Amino acid sequence: MTFSPTRSPLRRITARGRDEAHRVASPLELFFDLCFVVAIAQAGVALVHAVAEGHAGEGILNYAMVFFAIWWAWMNFTWFASAYDNDDALYRVVTLVQIAGVLVLAAGVSRAFEDHEFLAVWLGYVIMRLALIAQWLRVARATEGAERTMALRYAFGVLLCQVGWLGLLVLPEGGRPWVFLVMAVLEMCVPPFAERDHPTSWHPHHIAERYGLFTIIVLGETIAAATVAVKSGIDEHDALNELLPIAAGGLLIVFAAWWIYFVVPIHGHLRSSRQAFLWGYGHYVVFASAAAIGAGLEVAVEQAVGKAHISTLAASAAVTLPTSLYLLTVWLLHARYFKVGISQQLVLPVTALLVICCTFLGERAVLAAGIVAALAVVTGTTLSARMAARESQEPARVA
Repeated sequence: MTFSPTRSPLRRITARGRDEAHRVASPLELFFDLCFVVAIAQAGVALVHAVAEGHAGEGILNYAMVFFAIWWAWMNFTWFASAYDNDDALYRVVTLVQIAGVLVLAAGVSRAFEDHEFLAVWLGYVIMRLALIAQWLRVARATEGAERTMALRYAFGVLLCQVGWLGLLVLPEGGRPWVFLVMAVLEMCVPPFAERDHPTSWHPHHIAERYGLFTIIVLGETIAAATVAVKSGIDEHDALNELLPIAAGGLLIVFAAWWIYFVVPIHGHLRSSRQAFLWGYGHYVVFASAAAIGAGLEVAVEQAVGKAHISTLAASAAVTLPTSLYLLTVWLLHARYFKVGISQQLVLPVTALLVICCTFLGERAVLAAGIVAALAVVTGTTLSARMAARESQEPARVA
C-alpha cells in the first residue's frame, strides 16, 4: 500500500480483512525490523562481554530482560499492523516514533548490563509504548461497540504496564528480577484480556511472513557478529587454525537453523487467536536463542585466542546451549505439527540432545555441533522424501 495523488494522506483507520489476498510485509515494516536489529546487536555485544568475563548468570539475566523489552515492542507493533495498517501519513509518523524509541533503548543497553542502570532503556520503552497507545486510541475513535472496547482495553493495559515498569528504576537492584518477571506476565496478559470479546483481524499469512523475516534478520545478525569476531581473531592473533573449526561449525549451525525454521508452511496452523498467541509468545525463545548463538560464537572465538577468561567447556556451552534451545523451541512451536511418524518427530529433539553432548568435545565442540545440526537437516529431508515416495506409490497400487 502506497500513497496516491487521489487519496488523502490522512485516512480513517479500519480493520483489514483476515482473508485479504496477497498480503505481504510493507517497506515500513521491513525498515522497522532492521532498526530493531540495532538493539538486538547491542544486547548481543553486552552478553558476549558478560560471558567472556565469567559473569554468565548475570549476563543471561540482563539479556533476558532487555531482549524481552525489544521483542515485546516488536510483537505489539507487528500484530497491530497486521490488523490495522492503513499506511497513511499519521500511521507512518507514529511508527517512525516507535523506531526512534527502540534506538533510544539500544543506546541504553550497555549501561543496563554494566551499571544496572535502566533509565535509557525505560525511556526508549516509554516512547515506543506511548506511540502504540496513540495507535490504539486512534482505532477506538474510528470504531464502535466491541471493537472500540477492545482498542480501549489495549490502550489502558499498555499504559498500566508501562507504569509498572517504573519498578526497574525505583526498586533496589535485588528486586528488579522480580519486577521483570511480574511485569512480563502482566504484559502477556494484555492481549488475551483486550481481545476476549472481539479478536483483532490479524492476517495468518502476513503474521507468519513477519515472524519469518525477523528470524532471517536475527540469523543474519548472528552471521555478521560471528564473521567480525573471526576476522578480528585472524587479524590480531593470526589464529586461523584455531578459528576455522569455530567458523565452519557456526556457519553450519546458522544454515541448519534457517532450513529447519522454514521447512514447513506455518501460516496454515494459525487458525485461532489462542493458537496464534501461544505461537507468537513462544518466539521470544526462538529470537532470543537465535541471537544468543551469535553471541556464543563470539565468546568461542575470544576464548580460542585467549581473550576470554573462561574455560573451553564454558565457551562451547555458550554456543551449544542456545543452539539446542532454538532447535527444541522450533520443534515445539510448529515443526511437530507437520511431522508424521515417530522417526520424523524425534529428529529435532534428538538433535538438540546431541548438540548439548557436543559441549564436552573440547576445541571441536562447535564444529561437532554444526555437523550434528547439518545431519539433522539431511535426516529430516530424507525421511520426508521417503514418505512422499511411498504416498505416490500407493495410488498406483490401488489402480
